Amino acid sequence: MAGPASDTPSDTAALPGGLVAAVRPLDGAAPWVPAWRALGRASLVRNPFYEAGYALAARDAFGAGVRLLLVADRPPEAPGARLLAAWPFRPSRRRWGVPLPLLVGWTHGYAPFGAPLLDGAAPEAALAGLLAAPGALGLPPRLLLPNAPTDGPLPELLTACGGRRAAYWPHDRGLLDLTGRGPEARASYLGHLSGQRRRKLRRARARLEAAGPVTFEILAAPESLGPALDAHVALEAAGWKGQAGTSLAQRPAEIAFLRAALADLSADLSADLSADLGADLGADRGAADGVRIARLRRGDRLLASLILPVTGREAWVLKIANDETRPETAPGVQLVHRLTEAVAGGDWPIDRIDSCAPPDFALGTTFWTARRPIAHLLVEAGRDPLFPVARTLERARERVARARLTIRSGRSAPAAPASPPRRGP
Repeated sequence: MAGPASDTPSDTAALPGGLVAAVRPLDGAAPWVPAWRALGRASLVRNPFYEAGYALAARDAFGAGVRLLLVADRPPEAPGARLLAAWPFRPSRRRWGVPLPLLVGWTHGYAPFGAPLLDGAAPEAALAGLLAAPGALGLPPRLLLPNAPTDGPLPELLTACGGRRAAYWPHDRGLLDLTGRGPEARASYLGHLSGQRRRKLRRARARLEAAGPVTFEILAAPESLGPALDAHVALEAAGWKGQAGTSLAQRPAEIAFLRAALADLSADLSADLSADLGADLGADRGAADGVRIARLRRGDRLLASLILPVTGREAWVLKIANDETRPETAPGVQLVHRLTEAVAGGDWPIDRIDSCAPPDFALGTTFWTARRPIAHLLVEAGRDPLFPVARTLERARERVARARLTIRSGRSAPAAPASPPRRGP
């Protein structure tokens, strides 16, 4: 039976198959950070919010108490260590009001996807190691994965592993998915829009352009992203969030996080990764990943802005801001429309955009016909005789949270909140 290794620190343990489990702090100076970066880009299910640069940038603003669960082929600090799995989490001791602890995947307002990073070359071994790691390290044998995908490779692997799991707050969010579509199908992608919707879009566009030509652009150059972020922050602060005191401009720690995240995402890491992996990643590797900011502007005036982290051929909607002075022009809606046209027309060579939107948020579903099913997954990690109790308690917690949302809103609660309802650990 696997257990803590006698010749390694207490936060490191041996696993079956010669693997090693470890718990480490979020430390940008750690020697295994390059291996974490490599795992992120080779992960079976890409998750930009759990990849090294983004997660480390979020540490100061959102990472209090967060640890990183790692599975590697040797202790992570050892030269040449290869990571097979990485999952940032917080230990929660009284989530249900009773002393039944669990590990909760790291989530915050800028991390709307909770799939762990699993080596795409050996996903079965990676997930098996991740599920065995808590027992080997003396941690609780139950994991909560907030906002995890409920179809595709991850749930298929969980089923193959045979452990028990339960889903909470299930919902679908809008997804632009052009995978496998030829030029003709891409060109007709927006054909599902009704005639009434098309007329509304034309009227809003005419109103917006009445004061002068409007430019649509997708910024990628690192030197343009800092000023574009400043403009995004100023645009948001000029709207209702600024009046309510909740805009980015009033949250300096979050602005610092976004600056650091955009700087890291826009950096071309292809040379470093090629050296780490001993492989040619291709001349366009740096251009494929990173971050984009899509915008509408009239001259120097910003009308709408979208921040989009990119993983390979998929982008993720992180933040949107729009000019609220003339709501009849709907600049935010028009930006998503123009972005959809650009991707469908091949102007930006990606296949998918995840809206990362909460339930009942129409902007992600008006133009995009595909859906990504999402839920908070409670997963058994190893043998856990108390898992049925945990499953029942989490269901009760969900019901209470739904009731509270219904009371506050005066209507039926949405399928899931914008972020998981959470008490302190």
